[in-house]
Amino acid sequence: MALLAIQGIAGALAAEVSIMPQPVKLEIAEGEMVINPKTTIILMDNSLRSTAQIFADDIAVFFDSKPLKVSSSHRKATDKSIYLALNKSLAAEEYSLLVNTNGTLIEGGSAAGVFYGLQSLRQMIIQTDGKVPYCTIEDKPTFAYRGVHLDVCRHFFTVEEVKEYIDIIAAHKINRFHFHLTDDQGWRIEIKRYPELTKVGSVRTETLVGHGGSSNEYDGTPYGGYYTQKQLRDIVKYAAERHITVIPEIEMPGHARGALAALPWLGCTDEYIPVWTRWGVTPEIMCAGKETTYEFLENVLAEVIEIFPSEYIHIGGDEAPRNRWKECPHCQERIKAEGLASEAELQSYLVARIEKYLHAHGRKMIGWDEILEGGVTPTATIMSWQGARGGINAAKKGNYVVMTPNSHLYFDFYQTETKEGEPLAIGGYLPVEKVYQYNPYRKLNDEEKKYILGVQCNLWTEYIGEFDHLTSMLLPRLAALSDVQWAENRRNEETLRPRMEQMRKLYDCYGWNYAKFYYEGRK
Repeated sequence: MALLAIQGIAGALAAEVSIMPQPVKLEIAEGEMVINPKTTIILMDNSLRSTAQIFADDIAVFFDSKPLKVSSSHRKATDKSIYLALNKSLAAEEYSLLVNTNGTLIEGGSAAGVFYGLQSLRQMIIQTDGKVPYCTIEDKPTFAYRGVHLDVCRHFFTVEEVKEYIDIIAAHKINRFHFHLTDDQGWRIEIKRYPELTKVGSVRTETLVGHGGSSNEYDGTPYGGYYTQKQLRDIVKYAAERHITVIPEIEMPGHARGALAALPWLGCTDEYIPVWTRWGVTPEIMCAGKETTYEFLENVLAEVIEIFPSEYIHIGGDEAPRNRWKECPHCQERIKAEGLASEAELQSYLVARIEKYLHAHGRKMIGWDEILEGGVTPTATIMSWQGARGGINAAKKGNYVVMTPNSHLYFDFYQTETKEGEPLAIGGYLPVEKVYQYNPYRKLNDEEKKYILGVQCNLWTEYIGEFDHLTSMLLPRLAALSDVQWAENRRNEETLRPRMEQMRKLYDCYGWNYAKFYYEGRK
């Protein structure tokens, strides 16, 4: 049977089928396989049962809540079936998908590869109303790290909402979920050794109304919420079943007023400092001079490590004004005792101690690009958010980097230039087109490029209090980002809009609220 490259096909089926993110190879042939609730998913390897069941349950939404049957029988079913198999000749996240007269065969180098093949099949089922054309797909990602971030400190989201957020990012073949759990406006993770952190530190007395740069109005309503360790383990398990690693972030030494409110001795003066009711950067940070601060951080991380099996633990490190340290006798004594030259080096001392602790417990440290300021170890991984400069400099020095520049990947920014019809946002302007144009390798040579682990969008929630608002900030920009993450070396801006139009069908099928500006042609 002759296969035709999709770019050269004139016909309804070719026009109806597209995959996001862009696969390495997609070829369409004559003929189609009808997939409906009677279609069976057959496991060629029983280790794929969970992956198959998730797909069966997810696609059931399209089939009026009728899930497909999952069977471990190796013989062919009466009707055409979907066969799932492992193929060790493929890389772990690589997959192949073949639809022909014998049914559909998806092979992956691991269960993750099979999962990604099923995401492509799901898109095609929804796009073609279950009449999937005969085709061949071969695909694998560019970056090993494909991340999405969520801040639950400024505004809190329930376990079920977090799981739906994970569903959304899984549909875009994301494999890292950066979970921002502590900040000035609330401590959101149960630490059993320090119950005050959630009893006191998770609740602020009220919340700012309007923009933080101009408003002094507050709502007068206490606001709080946190996750128990049991709930967090449930979220980790849910994500892992969708081949997503949850990376927790525990902020230090700045963005710590949730902790300082609960345990005032963490500060330089031991004075009570309430959970913050505003947004922005506060001068109140943890004391880097007291040994009790390091004991606290290690005790917290000991429990965090037990909950989250991720290779990386994020330690924040951003926006930590050091003026308090200049006045603090404990900090000045630490600087003198350790032979440090400045308060910036004191922060680097703290970061290095925490990294040493994490290494001793089999983990790696990642932090925002400010941790570069006083110098970092060669093993520290940098998350570059203040544009790409920090990441570029780190990669040139041989540190691994995840690119998250606010210039292209801050999804709390406005989506149109006029802002007409948009809810209040922090500022900035980030349309779909700008997300798609981001080049993670800019200003790097071939040797330096190997230090770019991947790309991530960040979604901060100062001005996002409802889940529908949250998803409308994520979608459809996430679809454009997924092409950067998965298909950086084969992106084609000419095919972006038709593929984005097809992604709407997926969003509509699952009732995921998304911004309409791009589809309306607004910039």
